[in-house]
Amino acid sequence: MAETTTGERHSASLAGAGYAVAAYLTWALLALYWKALAHVPAFEVMLHRAVWSTLFLLGLLAATGRLPDLLAALRRPRRLLILALTAVLLASNWYLFIWAMGADLALEASLGYYINPLVNVLFGVVFLRERLSRYRQVAVAMATIGVVILSASMGVPPWVALFLASTFGLYGLLRKMAPADPMVGLTLESLWLAIIAVPWLLWLEGHGRGGLGEFGPVTDILLVAAGVVTAVPLLWFNAAAKRLTLSTLGLFQYIAPTGMFLIAVFINGEAFTAIHAVTFGLIWGALALVAVETLRNRG
Repeated sequence: MAETTTGERHSASLAGAGYAVAAYLTWALLALYWKALAHVPAFEVMLHRAVWSTLFLLGLLAATGRLPDLLAALRRPRRLLILALTAVLLASNWYLFIWAMGADLALEASLGYYINPLVNVLFGVVFLRERLSRYRQVAVAMATIGVVILSASMGVPPWVALFLASTFGLYGLLRKMAPADPMVGLTLESLWLAIIAVPWLLWLEGHGRGGLGEFGPVTDILLVAAGVVTAVPLLWFNAAAKRLTLSTLGLFQYIAPTGMFLIAVFINGEAFTAIHAVTFGLIWGALALVAVETLRNRG
């Protein structure tokens, strides 16, 4: 019996790892997806993403018999209010990321998602009164030095990276305050956004913009499929989370920004200077410290 249990756990871990790789790799490849829509204003892409995500998720909940869960969540006003706030954070994060891909700023966007775990650590200290270990103190200091160096070389802070990291960090913090099933929660957030997105898109279409058919069939397919590419990686992520420990899952999260980094440098041809090397080196070192501490705690 023990051997069977061990075998089942091993199979679950392998499946979880597969789902995690699929989710984070897809999130990395979305850098190319949104770049393919660079000819469409980023705000309009974000509106389409909200609408088609809502329809896809509602269909998924209906197909799995989970619409009653959604209806039950709609009867909880405090949670709905918090999810309205997280929807705003999610939309702003979506918009800036989509805009950054079209503006050839995938390198800076990847920096934001590398910084995000360290921002989460800071938010945990500030808002949840979590204690900061010595490893994490050094990690946060290294990341801060890296950002300061890059800011000094650029003349301005890397606003795209900092905004992406902070909005996603705040999003995670608020979702902790209003725990909800991931799919139901995302559906409610999408519904909040769709309430604004649908009339806005109709208004744009009435003025000859923002509607399907404006840029041709390929663009139409990409806009409609935005709902699928938004929801499917999340489903894979949820499947991974059920099969892996949180610390193990956390180690996979660096696949996404690493993929974005490689796309930025080797496909998009964005400049990777010596200053970038110093900044990224410090942040990679900081993340390595966090990973080492995580693995030590597991042991």
